[in-house]
Amino acid sequence: MAMGADRAIHVEIDPKTSSGREKEGGAESESQELEPLGVAKLLAQVVKEEGRNFVILGKQSIDDDSNQTGQMLAGLLGWGQATQASEIVFEEAKDGKEGWMVKVTKEVDGGAETVRSPLPMVVTTDLRLNEPRYASLPNIMKAKKKKLEKKTLEDYGVDGKRRLRVLRVEEPPARKGGGKVEDVDGMIKRLRELGAI
Repeated sequence: MAMGADRAIHVEIDPKTSSGREKEGGAESESQELEPLGVAKLLAQVVKEEGRNFVILGKQSIDDDSNQTGQMLAGLLGWGQATQASEIVFEEAKDGKEGWMVKVTKEVDGGAETVRSPLPMVVTTDLRLNEPRYASLPNIMKAKKKKLEKKTLEDYGVDGKRRLRVLRVEEPPARKGGGKVEDVDGMIKRLRELGAI
């Protein structure tokens, strides 16, 4: 809140009831994180309760790198979505339509892609969208007086039950070393031997 938010909601998660204990190899393993679907369901309830029509989220989390929550949230709400936004512009609707349009630009391999959608909308961001503010000491002190609401998953009617299980994680097979060729003719000959051309 020291970076500019006026208020916040802190949803507390009880790891014993929300993580879903599983036995692997005779030992209990426990995880405290919600899966992307659980987070999307929680956010959908917050959006409905707060009466919002625009949601902006990060592109992906730093823990499991899923890049799924924003897309799932848009699906649960039945809203339009744009992903990996590097620029967001709000425009008044034209052609006699009421309301606002959101123009979102994202970087793609060949340049930039721009999409437009009416509100309500969910947007996930890219790191080029903005420069984060730094929390100054006066703002840190002011943040202590701002409203922080503590809630639980049960307050929103969401269960934190795990639906996914990691079976195994393994490294990809090591690559075979390549061979050197003297010239272009040698490369073409080698590719023919391998059946590539």
